[in-house]
Formats: sequence, C-alpha cells, structure tokens
Amino acid sequence: MEYSSLSKDLQNRIIKKNPRLAENMNCSQRRRNDHDIANLWRPAYVRDCEKILHCPYYNRYSDKTQVFSFYKNDDISRRSLHVQLVSRISRNISSLLGLNVDLTEAIALGHDLGHPPFGHAGESCLNELSLEYSSKGFMHNIHSVRVLDRIFDYNISFETLDGILCHNGELPLGKYVPQTDKNFDVLDREIEECYKDSKNCAGLIPATLEGCVVRISDLIAYLGKDRQDAKRAKVIETEDMFDGGILGKFNAVIINNLIVNVIENSFDKPYIKIDDEYYDDLKKAMDENYRYIYLSDTVKKVQQETIRPMYFNVFKKLLSDIRLGRKDSYIFRHHINYINNVRSYYSDIDYFESNTPEDIVVDYIASMTDDYFSDLYEYYYPDFKKPEYVSYFK
Repeated sequence: MEYSSLSKDLQNRIIKKNPRLAENMNCSQRRRNDHDIANLWRPAYVRDCEKILHCPYYNRYSDKTQVFSFYKNDDISRRSLHVQLVSRISRNISSLLGLNVDLTEAIALGHDLGHPPFGHAGESCLNELSLEYSSKGFMHNIHSVRVLDRIFDYNISFETLDGILCHNGELPLGKYVPQTDKNFDVLDREIEECYKDSKNCAGLIPATLEGCVVRISDLIAYLGKDRQDAKRAKVIETEDMFDGGILGKFNAVIINNLIVNVIENSFDKPYIKIDDEYYDDLKKAMDENYRYIYLSDTVKKVQQETIRPMYFNVFKKLLSDIRLGRKDSYIFRHHINYINNVRSYYSDIDYFESNTPEDIVVDYIASMTDDYFSDLYEYYYPDFKKPEYVSYFK
C-alpha cells in the first residue's frame, strides 16, 4: 500500500503563504527516528494527536469517572469531557502565546490515558496494590506514558510524552520554567524515580512551554467544573459557599480569569506564570475543593465501602489467574491477546512475555472503564454486594 503525497510545487506554495508551517513540522526526537517522518500535511505533533485519538484506550475516557462514581446522570462530567476541556483551554492559551498548538493538543489529549476506573479513588487503590505486589507505585501520569510508549509502543515524540508525564495539575506552581535540557534518558530516569517514590512526581517540570501550559490548564479545567458536578451530585448546595477572591467562585469566571492572568504574565516570556495574588487564591480554592468535595463524607464513603473492596478482590483474582496460566480468563481474552493483536501490525515483541504478571494486572485494571470493572466484579463475585448507583429518578 502506498501513501499519496502532496506535489512539491503545492508544498512550496503552501509554505510560501504560511512559513510557520515548515518551522513547526518536526519534533526533536522519537525512540525510532527513522519512523513517523514528519511532512507538511502530517507534522510531527499532528501525528502524535492522531496516534492518541486512535489509541483503543482513548475511547474509554467516555466511561471513566472524573470525580463522582455510580451516578446515573448524563450531566456529571466523565473523563472524556475533562480531556476536551483541557485541550480547548490549553490550545487557546498556546495560540495567543505563539506556541505550537499541535504539541499542546497532543499532550492534552493523552494526559489521562492511564487513569484507572473510578478516578482518583481507583488510582489510590491501584497504587496501594502495586506497592504491595510489585514494590513500585502507580500514578496515572506515569501510566499514561506507559500506555503510549510501552504497552502500545506508538513511537510518540519525546516532547509529547514529557508533557504527559509532567502534567499533574494537583501540584500547582506560580511559575513554570521549562527544563529544556531533557531527553529520553532523563524521561526514563524520572519515571523510575517516581515508581520508587511517588513524592518524586512533585518535582517534575515539563521540557516545553507547551507542557507547562497543559499542566496549568488541567487545573483550570477541573477547578470550577468539579464544583458544578458536586452541585449536580448534591454533594454541595451551591458554589456560593466558596470564598472566591480574585479568582471567582463559578466555573466560567474561574476559567476566564485564570486564562487572562496566565497570558498577561507569560506573553513573550521563557516561562508560564500567574501572579502571586492569583497563585494564593488558586491554592485556597483547591483547598476548598478538597474540603467540601474530594474529602467529603459522600465521596469518602463510596471510596471506602465500595471501590476499595472491589479493587482488592478483582486484583487478587486476576493475579491468581495469570500466575496459574488460565488462558480462558478475561485477563488473557480481553487484555493480553487484545494488546498482542493490536501490536502485531508493527511490533514482534510479545506483551505477555515481556512483562511481569503484576504489571500486566495493573495494566489491565487501569485500562478498564467503570462499567467494565463493575461487570467483571459481578462476574467473579456474583454473591457479593453490588455497587449501588444513584438513579436518574432518585
């Protein structure tokens, strides 16, 4: 099969009309630089975007918890909407700052691919289990890189993977100065250090301004939106309970004010910054979200009484199946065989043979949607208590 190409004459005419297209065509490095050669109609970071969009796990964003699990409410955000919001906000900022919008989009689209079912509650459970059984932690940003770089081996650019690795908006700074001297060796070392101790994630800084933009956009996207969802879930009565300050209390105001402040402080600068007053209010707003939403009795009860027991039972069952070589188990049928089939078109490395049983179980669970996980749990434990959903009509 041969791919068509634009004629040289047309390419030259396009570049003459828009010289920046040629400037933004290439990335600095890939694992395999002889593959995925950039061209005018598929520049390096557009290729990354398309690889991420076509990753089988991208579609699973649509049934993964953002904050609130077990709600039958189509107006409460899922992970897919959050990713879209991060992409939209970060592209808006990057465009006005004159940055590479395609790189920004690639980082934003891929930043949560490694998020397990049931949001940060699921992440906490998987971290605990991974530490117990494999002596390395689980963090969704690290796993997002693993999905693209190791599980599917997509040959994603260094800049995109680095931005995904360093995206955690839960760790805000007032000023982000890119660490521009990084490469794949540094990326691999940072990942290993985070596996050993999750506290090392706090020190990660992106290598590009685009990565810095996505990092602060992640926070901008969820800070006010989670308040809207908390109100819809009846965890809070109104956003008026929040302090607000210069940032504002409501989602639209928060998004607008933070975007404006980022651009005001970052235009034509070698860093991404918000001013001190905004930074202080931002930390205060995050503390309020934790107090009234993420650590509320409603959310904690679901985590402790439902999500945690399900995770521990499913993890142990799957680990037993893989250790005993039960090829009829769904960890083989829906995960191992599935990944090997996807990779067979471009890689001859066997996924099962090249990973430990513990890592494979973590990979499988992290790939699941909320509904898939719940159904698998009920399949393995039909006599156990089923999770209770808040009905559409309750």
